Amino acid sequence: MSGQISPRQLEAFHAVVEHGTMTRASQQLNVSQPAVSRLLSDLANDLGFNLFDRRDGRLVPTQEARFLLPDIRRLLELLNRISETSRDITQRKAGDLRIASLPGFAISHLPRVVAQFLKDRPGVTVTLEPDRPERILEWMVGEQFDFGITDGFEGHPAVEHEEVRVRTVCIFPEGSPLARLDTIRPRDLVAHKLIHTRRDSPFFRLLTEAFAADGQSITTFVEARQFTTACEFVAQGVGVSVISELDAVKYRGQGVDYRPFRPVIPHRLSLVRPIHKQPSMITLEFMECFIESLRPFLLDDA
Repeated sequence: MSGQISPRQLEAFHAVVEHGTMTRASQQLNVSQPAVSRLLSDLANDLGFNLFDRRDGRLVPTQEARFLLPDIRRLLELLNRISETSRDITQRKAGDLRIASLPGFAISHLPRVVAQFLKDRPGVTVTLEPDRPERILEWMVGEQFDFGITDGFEGHPAVEHEEVRVRTVCIFPEGSPLARLDTIRPRDLVAHKLIHTRRDSPFFRLLTEAFAADGQSITTFVEARQFTTACEFVAQGVGVSVISELDAVKYRGQGVDYRPFRPVIPHRLSLVRPIHKQPSMITLEFMECFIESLRPFLLDDA
């Protein structure tokens, strides 16, 4: 072999094999007939043998060319797939997206966002892994996931983050006297059993401060790690809770009602990704879609 074979030479060869003439091959390739002839001549020189014999006005592959034809066809098919995939990636319709999430999000808000995102992107695959904030941070530092949704994030040099502040509400069983109030304060919950998030969470500290500012103290009844768990307890009439409105809205009309809670306690979510891993276009676009999905629930100053 005397030179570097180009994909265009192989396309010209395959077109002549399919059509039997250079004229029809040139029409398929949208180039001139002399251009096809030149491509075939260069390919024959590079390979070191003739490619075609002329029979009854048609070009017929030589025995040597027929021997190569299956490999050439497979190569052209592969090149076409690469071209189509790269086009899909550029148009953000293909790729792999790995998301780490708080468990509550993984079973409530996130599936709807992912489903909507995938609707026009049939070539995109998604891995969704729920776990606690500490584990999500480990995954981001280890660059094992493209994007994470967590809370209580206090910063890390290997992790880039964007914080969003979600409104919180007080949820209570349907038919509760609390439904008569426009807003609910800590003093209104003194006679009710409180379901709250884990004691070591930043949100619990904010809730404790809010109760103290209103001259009240928190009386623990049920401690639940996830807001969705609190919703389930409230739906069963176990007690009341202060949670993200994003979670509460999913349970309204299912045994749960809610009102705004004062003073304002934001649920601080952190959208995190590895700082040293170049994000794909799919990752950046999904992050935009996810933030947009949160917008109806964000505090006005968020």
